[in-house]
Amino acid sequence: MYFPVARPRRLRSSANMRRLVRENHLRVDDLIYPFFVTGGSNVQKPVESMPGVYNLSIDRLLTKVAAIQALGIPGILLFGIPDSKDAFGSGAYDAGGIVQQAVRAVKDKFPDLLVITDVCLCEYTDHGHCGIVHESQVLNDPTLELLARTAVSHAQSGADIVAPSDMMDGRVQAIRKALDAEGFANIPIMSYSVKYASAFYGPFREAAGSAPQFGDRKTYQMDPPNLREALREAEQDIAEGADIIIVKPAMAYMDVIAAVRGNFDSPLAAYNVSGEYSMLKAAARLGWIDERRTTLELLTGMKRAGADIIITYHAPDVARWLNE
Repeated sequence: MYFPVARPRRLRSSANMRRLVRENHLRVDDLIYPFFVTGGSNVQKPVESMPGVYNLSIDRLLTKVAAIQALGIPGILLFGIPDSKDAFGSGAYDAGGIVQQAVRAVKDKFPDLLVITDVCLCEYTDHGHCGIVHESQVLNDPTLELLARTAVSHAQSGADIVAPSDMMDGRVQAIRKALDAEGFANIPIMSYSVKYASAFYGPFREAAGSAPQFGDRKTYQMDPPNLREALREAEQDIAEGADIIIVKPAMAYMDVIAAVRGNFDSPLAAYNVSGEYSMLKAAARLGWIDERRTTLELLTGMKRAGADIIITYHAPDVARWLNE
């Protein structure tokens, strides 16, 4: 009878043996939890397509953030939902804007928590696009100034990291230059360097009220079939001063995460987006999958692909499971 020299099953024989030789580890330290913050008080409006996710007024946000910090999650990502919108997204860079207020409130109460702010105009424009629009065209260069103003206003409010998600060409350089000029040379930029025009963003657009009022975002977000383009985008953002780069979405782009990690040494985040979250939640509610096992397997896959950081709406559940 043939006897194999190597028997890989020897190293799978018990839970402790598997722990001993495990190659990749998902940790609470890897997680960032996104929040949607809105005006008013005592507001906790459920996002129907994202079970367990809410639009929160600042008072309710602070209560939720306390729970996040207690779980050991190191950072949060803030998206703002303004009371009013206009063609230029002025609420994004208003010193009294909803994100600016939220940052000040969170940093006042939780000074050690990392507060990351989404830098984009789409939540604030009445047309729902990520930049200035003229004759149905999203203008790249005029938008850069507004994005830079937004990033500076977030830094002035106390943000620890700014995260431009607009996908305008040259915005990392514009933001870096503006931050440095205003005395914020130590504020890192976490750039959505590789952001695809994905079908997985639907629930987010419900949560943020940011669906385009005409057309789509395919002229500035990346075409999903492309991989080499992702490497060019990441390379350009790093050259412009990005400190951390993001690949978004994650599930259908594990190969992109792996390729970016294989080509660049910068810290890399995977954004486990709203549609990915909602699909898993829906299947779990129907009893089709084991939510805990599936979620941990999925996020560990992102780590195995090369992500250092995972931005995910699953973060509180994952932190509780990992802490048990």
